[in-house]
Amino acid sequence: MTALCMSVDVRTRVAVEEGVERSSRPTVSMLSPHPPTACGLATHSESLERALQGLGHRVRVVRAHDGAMESDCGRKVAGNLVHGVLPTVRRAAMVLSDADVAIVQHAFDAYGGRDGEEVLDVIRLVRAPLVTVLHQIPADPAPNERRILEELGRRSASVVVPTHSARARVAATYDVPLDRVVVIPRGARAAGIRPLGNVTPHRTAQVLSWGLLRPGKGFETAIDAIAILANSGLPVRYTIAGMTHPREALQHGERYRLLLRDRACERGVRHLIDFDYSFRGTEHLSRFVRSSSIVVLPYDSTDQVSSGVLVDSVAARRPIVATRFPHAAELLSPGVGLLVDHDDAAAMAQAIGSLVEDHRLHSAMIRATEPLALRHDWSTVGSAYSRLASGVRSGQPALVA
Repeated sequence: MTALCMSVDVRTRVAVEEGVERSSRPTVSMLSPHPPTACGLATHSESLERALQGLGHRVRVVRAHDGAMESDCGRKVAGNLVHGVLPTVRRAAMVLSDADVAIVQHAFDAYGGRDGEEVLDVIRLVRAPLVTVLHQIPADPAPNERRILEELGRRSASVVVPTHSARARVAATYDVPLDRVVVIPRGARAAGIRPLGNVTPHRTAQVLSWGLLRPGKGFETAIDAIAILANSGLPVRYTIAGMTHPREALQHGERYRLLLRDRACERGVRHLIDFDYSFRGTEHLSRFVRSSSIVVLPYDSTDQVSSGVLVDSVAARRPIVATRFPHAAELLSPGVGLLVDHDDAAAMAQAIGSLVEDHRLHSAMIRATEPLALRHDWSTVGSAYSRLASGVRSGQPALVA
């Protein structure tokens, strides 16, 4: 009886201590694009918000947008930063300041002004300690891009980058205190996902690329690779999924998608290529990606240090063929995928073909995704941000990776 009482007392004490710990978590404000905006950065910020809330943090979001959907935002966010609308700058700064730590999700096209420089107007007014998350780190920045990133770095208690190669680029290219730059991987929803069946040489391989469509994604090279495979008699189908990027759609409509369809017709593979116009949220995306055999990231960029599509593909346990952009070169080195040179359709076709024909290679790559998927799961990534926020609040930000 005494032992039972003691065990109850212990459980009660542990529960109380956990409750105290959760209630003492830093409050967090966040500036970022946010749903209903349909973009990777908005999805990222919403997922981080949920992960931090699940750990006991109070999170208030200021949504950065162009004003087109302002009336849709009040249910989900604490404030709005509208591109080019000066009164929203001060209001956004007030909301961000009402927290122990303010997180700024940064990409140049996420904010108003030249190169998104309006973000600086906000952070100059924020009183809470800043954590800036860099999603774009140009290797050869324009002068204004350099100015923006360097001021963000100087005004931030910590600067988060997604990879070690990104941290090295900051050190080599920007005047930002390197002891403030920490590596936290980009998050993805990996929990509970199990590998699906593998592709055999006798089944039609389902090859997938997805993301917001705009020039520079390299889909032209992937279409040429599919044509090479089709001419060799290998059974493949290719899906290009995703809506056109909002800024691309505003300036040029669906011109890029039509150019891709024309290219598929010219190569004689239009019947093998599906164009899916959907933008999928987190809940549906993992199932959609897992329905594929192989994911292809044919990006033209040699500069990209952060790719949500790449991380989501790993989390979905799919073998990957990617060009050698920096994030892929770092993440896929353990054998999770195959890297090819940019603008090399023959090499891309060979890589896809090897995964279709070599059942063992395909299975080995699925198995190799497991530790990477867990490392990028939001439960792990959210905990890293939680530790960082606690360190920033105490004036001793920890180096987390």
